Amino acid sequence: MSSHIELSGLRGRVVLPSDPGYDIGRKAWNGMVDKRPALIAYCAGPEDVIRCVTFARTASLPFSVRAGGHNIIGSSVCEGGLVIDVSRMKAVEVNARRRTARIGAGLNLGELDAATQAHGLATTMGVNSDTGVSGLTLGGGFGKMARKHGLACDNLLAADMVTADGRLVRASETENPDLFWGLRGGGGNFGVVTAFEFRLHPLGPQVLRARLVYERARARDALLAYNQLCRDAPDEVSADAGLSISGTGEPQFGVSACFIGPIEDGKRALARALEPLKARVAPNEETMEAARYLDIQSAGDATFPRGRRYYWKAQF
Repeated sequence: MSSHIELSGLRGRVVLPSDPGYDIGRKAWNGMVDKRPALIAYCAGPEDVIRCVTFARTASLPFSVRAGGHNIIGSSVCEGGLVIDVSRMKAVEVNARRRTARIGAGLNLGELDAATQAHGLATTMGVNSDTGVSGLTLGGGFGKMARKHGLACDNLLAADMVTADGRLVRASETENPDLFWGLRGGGGNFGVVTAFEFRLHPLGPQVLRARLVYERARARDALLAYNQLCRDAPDEVSADAGLSISGTGEPQFGVSACFIGPIEDGKRALARALEPLKARVAPNEETMEAARYLDIQSAGDATFPRGRRYYWKAQF
């Protein structure tokens, strides 16, 4: 195939359907997605991305971009086209003094959290450490720090991006500001982001968390009280709620909350925020403890393994 020749200058690796590793490389996070791209290009840097975009444009070949690949509809893998895979571009540089982090587009949430927590810093990321930072940020990026510090895209300071005409540009408030605006919520397809720069905030390494568990019969009342909790709680309190099955197989409703700030402040704030909920509907179980922010961020990983057949109508 000519693509093997045209893309032979990549520092990364090109995988064709006849090559070993193709079937693994084409797999999506969602097991319901089964697509067969014409080729997969594992990029080692922005120069590889430029070459891939230029080749796809010249050959009129459809392409998709894959970083973490952690999406429901499987849009990071295309049928019959080129997959530009940036998952191996994992450079990360944390400037603790300036409270910023510059990362490659292939980093996932767990890797970014680990790098920033080494300095007692963090920024808004999602709730599954296997998620790619790229897709999360360009899609908005909701997480436990969002009430206090905004979405992931709100904490984006700059981005390096390969445009459709194969140019590497930088977008920030002062450089290509319209493009920067678009990257933070304009809908997508502006180009291929190769690096991000984020604003960081002091947090951790431990934060305070609490959990209330209710039997299913009291879920409606607890959910209504949870709704009020979210309206009244301070921005530092992040609370999630959901229906689940207990370890013994019983349906249950749970509220999980954490405090984005110092643990001593959290003890008072969490107790105050949860009290109306507990007064309206007494929980069957209640816990409050200090935990590593990294553990809180990865607590849901086992619930979302790769390859499971996912179908969601809505979330958050």
